[in-house]
Amino acid sequence: MSKPATNYEFADETYYDKSLVVGNNYGFNKLTENFYKTTPWPDPETVVAPLVNDPVFLIFYTEVYYRHLYGLLQPTAEQRFQSYENYCKLFNYILNSDGPVDKELPSYWAWDIIDEFIYQFNTFCIYRNKVIKRGNNTEEINLLKNNPTSWGAYSVLNVLYSLSGKANIKEQLQAIKAGKDPLSVAGEYGSKKLYKTLGYFSLVGLLRVHTLLGDYSLALKTLESIELNKKAFFVSVATAHYTTYYYVGFCYMMLRRYADAIKAFSHILLFISRTKNINRSAQFNAVSKKSDQMYALLAICVALNPTRLDEVVHTGLREKYGEQLYKMQRGGADALALFEELFIFAAPKFVSPSVPDFENNVLNAVVSNYHTKLFLADIQNSVTIPLLKKYLNLYATMDISKLSKFLETSPDQLRSILVSYKLKNRQVRWEGGDIVEGDYANTSDVDISLENDLIHISEIKNSRKFADWFIRNTFKNYLSQDLISGKQEENGHGKKDKKRHDKNNN
Repeated sequence: MSKPATNYEFADETYYDKSLVVGNNYGFNKLTENFYKTTPWPDPETVVAPLVNDPVFLIFYTEVYYRHLYGLLQPTAEQRFQSYENYCKLFNYILNSDGPVDKELPSYWAWDIIDEFIYQFNTFCIYRNKVIKRGNNTEEINLLKNNPTSWGAYSVLNVLYSLSGKANIKEQLQAIKAGKDPLSVAGEYGSKKLYKTLGYFSLVGLLRVHTLLGDYSLALKTLESIELNKKAFFVSVATAHYTTYYYVGFCYMMLRRYADAIKAFSHILLFISRTKNINRSAQFNAVSKKSDQMYALLAICVALNPTRLDEVVHTGLREKYGEQLYKMQRGGADALALFEELFIFAAPKFVSPSVPDFENNVLNAVVSNYHTKLFLADIQNSVTIPLLKKYLNLYATMDISKLSKFLETSPDQLRSILVSYKLKNRQVRWEGGDIVEGDYANTSDVDISLENDLIHISEIKNSRKFADWFIRNTFKNYLSQDLISGKQEENGHGKKDKKRHDKNNN
């Protein structure tokens, strides 16, 4: 009976001073790998509770227990509700205790709590819709029907807004931007690391939830206080880093800000490619899996808004989706099907903010299909743009009736296509500050204007930055010269030492 005691080293290492932390991320993964790779952790109520007489520890242990359970198997409806009740206890303890709780969590665990909370909400909404659609399990349907508020969108948003508000995290971030002391606006709760960390990651959580609900502008608005750069706090946790850029990039894409979406996806994909051989943790493996989806979204954005990419990112894109990208850029009837295929694969699993109709399933729309149709309707005219640009590149002025014959369409329909082309090339581009804001700019290399039935065409040539190229290669040249001269000096010293050694021997 000595072996099971080892399994509770997690509990023994959890407390030190007055702070509650998990021993370390590797310790939990190691115990899981050794003892619970294919089975759940010990049940919180029947096994752990009698051994640990501490309700606070039991709440945190239960959260980790269900997190492992969700990754291991398909939880039942009862287990989903039990996990939700435990999250209610956890957040009630943090938010509604008499004063700030005297606990601390590592940043990666604080992120995991927020991340898993939203993940379980997302999977519950999908699970509930599937159960109602099947309609063959009356017991499960009645259980779901009797608990309409469990895992509700309002409850999830309320928790995230409460955590960020309790810590005054937006005020703290704005104070840091202004060069002021964040503690001056932090308040009693915001000055504690636990509340500050959870409040910060709640902003990223709000970005994610609003995206799942389809409100992309509000999703970006939640991050207005966070600067997207290498010094941002979310960079310290790998999964938080890629999650932030994934949802920011996706929101930009759905708002037709393809240039900003490309910038976001390129940044995080370049980071993943440069660090994949350095960080081999379980957390980073999840990041690598998500990169395929981001490459798919990048392919969509590049097809809609051709852009020069970083060489590393461009190589990865060609390896994964080179054929699809070529067909989408070529346009035509097959392109729309490819856009749909990549969008379904790479988009998040959308959810509805309302409770489904349990009595009449016909009224319950499939949310993912709805957002897919919206996206395809938005890019419908974009499929003809590659062919349109081929003809525009050949002329400086052109009669609209002549172009309509080339494209085999009516002049009235061509006008709609040209207006759509003009509007979609005029995008808001973010250069810094609030990520929602930006300046309008033309993102295409071919601009047009209509004068009655005459199309005026102008080509916009972006000047290449030769100075950067010369500086970079000059620096490489100097490094090569230093390396060569260093080796020559070593060889020279070696020859002198050899002559001296031979002379002494003689």
